[in-house]
Amino acid sequence: MSQTMKLLRIYTSESAYFGDSKVFAVIATRARDAKMSGATVLQALVGFGKSAHLRTRHVLEDDQSLVIEIVDEEDRLRAFVASISDV
Repeated sequence: MSQTMKLLRIYTSESAYFGDSKVFAVIATRARDAKMSGATVLQALVGFGKSAHLRTRHVLEDDQSLVIEIVDEEDRLRAFVASISDV
């Protein structure tokens, strides 16, 4: 019997780096290498968080908010999160 698929969301920005690589690229590559069922990187157009400051997308800005979505079984997602703790 197969487990229910779960969704993991990771919030970052386009300007975040891990070493010489962008964080979103590192996480997407590691998800592929870990054979996760699926991963998508989405660019946020508008959003706000705890501060309620509304962030909007600007065409010429390099610091866009990003959401990384990864889909797999819960136990595999938990193991994946542990494996990217260095990022």
